[in-house]
Amino acid sequence: MEKKMKIEVWSDVMCPFCYIGKRRYEASLADLPFADQIELEWKSYQLNPTLETNLDITTYDYLAENKGMSVAQAKAMTAQVAEMAKTVGLDYDFDKAVVANSFRAHEFSHFAKTFGKQDEAEELLFKAYFTEGKNVDDIGVLQELAAALGLDTAGLAKALEAGQYRDAVREDLYEAQQLGVRGVPFFVYNRKYAISGAQDVDVFKQTMEKAFTEWRKENPASPFEVIEGPSCGPEGCE
Repeated sequence: MEKKMKIEVWSDVMCPFCYIGKRRYEASLADLPFADQIELEWKSYQLNPTLETNLDITTYDYLAENKGMSVAQAKAMTAQVAEMAKTVGLDYDFDKAVVANSFRAHEFSHFAKTFGKQDEAEELLFKAYFTEGKNVDDIGVLQELAAALGLDTAGLAKALEAGQYRDAVREDLYEAQQLGVRGVPFFVYNRKYAISGAQDVDVFKQTMEKAFTEWRKENPASPFEVIEGPSCGPEGCE
């Protein structure tokens, strides 16, 4: 398999800027000729590790209590974020958002990763949380997402109940502490450059180009310095 440059992104499904950042990151890849030579890996991060899932309160109530603001201020703040989301084609519905601990969602992400579908899983998790108002701490909901990806739903339930991916999530959380991650999204390019927050597309693109140029010099497509001459190949001779 061809070696690829790795990009790691620490993220939490509860973070509205992480979904926006995902879209801007994707946009930065749109017209780059080396997009197929990038490997993206999602890393777990929790904004509130001690949060207890509670279907009886609204997101506004949760924010008001934890951020020291009024419910009206919480609604105004989330409305601004929803408007920002629209600029990248996302539809946030904070009225339906469920206050849920995200640890199990991160376990699901790691489960999907073993089948090469982590990025798709992250997309479904964000959509479920911010648009569809689903409880991402519920095994049944996660099974629905797994089914949409063509993954084994019974295998997922078994893995979650056994805590098969708990250590993997904890390793990500610990690594974030070691790297000094203080907020998400946090994109790390080839372990040399980092972008904190949902920056503009141009910032993602410029960082990508810089990191890839350096990575390619260190990892040439061919181990040889080729002197070209007349030759034949599958498409003919020249």
